[in-house]
Amino acid sequence: MAVRSAIAALVLVALAAPAAAQDKKPPYWASIASGQAMTRTGPGKNYPGVWLYQRRDLPLRVLKRYEHWRLIEDMDGAKGWMLVTLLSDRRTAVVRAGKPRAVRIEPNDNAKPRYLAEARAVGQIDHCKSGWCHVAFAKREGYIRTADLWGVSDTEIVE
Repeated sequence: MAVRSAIAALVLVALAAPAAAQDKKPPYWASIASGQAMTRTGPGKNYPGVWLYQRRDLPLRVLKRYEHWRLIEDMDGAKGWMLVTLLSDRRTAVVRAGKPRAVRIEPNDNAKPRYLAEARAVGQIDHCKSGWCHVAFAKREGYIRTADLWGVSDTEIVE
């Protein structure tokens, strides 16, 4: 019985974590917590669906809060209301459209490139400072300019 109670408590904590993380004052950055997340025309399940995102960890900008719903904006400027439990506070970023961007071994333009990140590649942000972010794209990591990313502000410090 104690094991069952412990498992139930862990499940409740895991389910509450994404929602608790989204109690910040907008605007702020978030990411999609699951493989599928629907946006709607208004803050409720009775509103028509607008778009079904099918990419976990895709960064989103949260613009407004209304009860358990968040008005989000994606990198293409599309907006819609998303249930807060579909969002995570995991910081991710997308490489901006255009040519591939250099991911370097150190945070400066003269550092040797480790590899090139393709446009629209999604990476997890470790930290950002002074115009550079340390990001992991799958199992490869390195530094990329914040100006080359959507999901972090140019002057933002992420720790």
